[in-house]
Amino acid sequence: MCVPACTKRIAAEVNRRSFLRATAGLVGAAALAGCAPVSATPPAGSAAAAVGAMGETYRFSRIVDLTHTLAPDFPTFGGDPQLEMETLVTLANDGYNMYRWLLVEHTGTHMDAPFHFSDGLSADQIPAAELFGPLAIIDIRAKAEENPDAQLTPEDIAAWESQHGPLPDGAIVAMYSGWDAFVTTDKFRNADDSGVMHFPGFHIEAIEMLLTERNVKGIFVDTLSLDYGPSADFAVHYRWLPANKWGIENVANLGLLPPIGAIAIVGGPTIAGATGGPSRIFALV
Repeated sequence: MCVPACTKRIAAEVNRRSFLRATAGLVGAAALAGCAPVSATPPAGSAAAAVGAMGETYRFSRIVDLTHTLAPDFPTFGGDPQLEMETLVTLANDGYNMYRWLLVEHTGTHMDAPFHFSDGLSADQIPAAELFGPLAIIDIRAKAEENPDAQLTPEDIAAWESQHGPLPDGAIVAMYSGWDAFVTTDKFRNADDSGVMHFPGFHIEAIEMLLTERNVKGIFVDTLSLDYGPSADFAVHYRWLPANKWGIENVANLGLLPPIGAIAIVGGPTIAGATGGPSRIFALV
């Protein structure tokens, strides 16, 4: 754990370099400041510290990976594989391993950048400070079990706030439907005989609430889309992303986190002009 003077030095270094890329960034900032590195798994009974873009300090005792492992057979919105890996060289023949990827941006646990549905920011243009914030997890599993077309509504937000208080300023709001449990089965897409998919998503009225009445940086879903499966108009995408907000689809392991108290870190892609892309997502608890 850093002493207060060390924490201030880390804060200055983080602010100077915008060095907020998941745990590696925290460790790097500590090293640059001349402090002992922050462990990804702090000793039992202890807490590590992360420093936000404005110098705020967040303490945590564990890191939870919210990312699915991506493979060529990972389920996709369109149903067809979206990752191919071509072997270029091998350790046995060439002394090292390397692949060429043929990848659709919106595959696996991935970001939808504003540019995906608007002329807004591309993935690489999103400021690092916008990819780090308090995580609010809204549990709609009971609704999703009864109805796969369940949506996160303003009433769900109000119910969460009645228990936990107002959504934190600069929050990242996650829809937790429990759908990640089906990622290796056909139920993840849950397509009917006519090809229409059925899985949960955000309701457009909840998006309006988050945009006009709350200060939220981004949203997470544990399903294939920010919109619910049967959506024909992508209303959530067309409202949320053009507001220069971002979303993450196919998030994993939300059930390992408390409804409030965790800090989310989004390692979004930094490919120039990208509409999104596979991302590594962490939560500090």
